[in-house]
Amino acid sequence: MNTMETELKRLIIDTLALEDVDVADIDSEAPLFDGGLGLDSIDALELGVAIRKRYGVKIDAEQHDVAAIFASVASLARFLATAGSAA
Repeated sequence: MNTMETELKRLIIDTLALEDVDVADIDSEAPLFDGGLGLDSIDALELGVAIRKRYGVKIDAEQHDVAAIFASVASLARFLATAGSAA
C-alpha cells in the first residue's frame, strides 16, 4: 500500500466519520460508490472539500472526469499525483 493511498483512506474515514472502518478495511481498487464503501454524492462533495484543503487541488466537474477520479482510492491517488506534479 503506498503512502498516498493510506493518507487518502485516513482522510476518507476522518472526513466522513466512518466509525467502524479502518484503513486496512478499504481496498485501494474497490469502488468508492455503487458498492465498495457505498459513498454517495454528498460524501463526494465533502471529500472534494477535504482534498482541496489538504492537497490544494480542486476537482472541478467541468474540467475533470469526476466519476473516474473518485472510482477508487487508487484512481484518486493517481489523479492527485498527476495534479501535484502539474502544479
